[in-house]
Amino acid sequence: MKAIYLAVRAVVPRFKAQKNGVILNIASTAVSPRPRLTWYNASKGWVITATRSMAVELAPFGIRVVALNPVAGETPLLKTSMGEDTPEMRAKFLATIPIGRFSTPEDLGNAACFLSSDEASMIAGVAMEVDAGRCI
Repeated sequence: MKAIYLAVRAVVPRFKAQKNGVILNIASTAVSPRPRLTWYNASKGWVITATRSMAVELAPFGIRVVALNPVAGETPLLKTSMGEDTPEMRAKFLATIPIGRFSTPEDLGNAACFLSSDEASMIAGVAMEVDAGRCI
């Protein structure tokens, strides 16, 4: 949260001056209450709310604010989000993702490129799920 706050403070004056800019935040699909993830979930909920609030506040200056909500990926946090990293736990978690795989950096990069592009010029305040259908 602090990193987003400091980054926004640094870039918004420049974006306002050029009357254009995109702020892309990373949240998560993990915003539902779950044991051992209270502060992680709360921080990602903050990111989504801050994204929406900034989108409304900064839109008149030509600044779009959007976020990505990725499903779990092959990162060190995966073990924490699953509780333990065993083949059985991976299979159980993957069973909750309709496409049947964890996210990759390329998945997120492609979504980030789109949301940051001119093709997404009418998209503001969204927290786009990149989750292979998990949140449906």
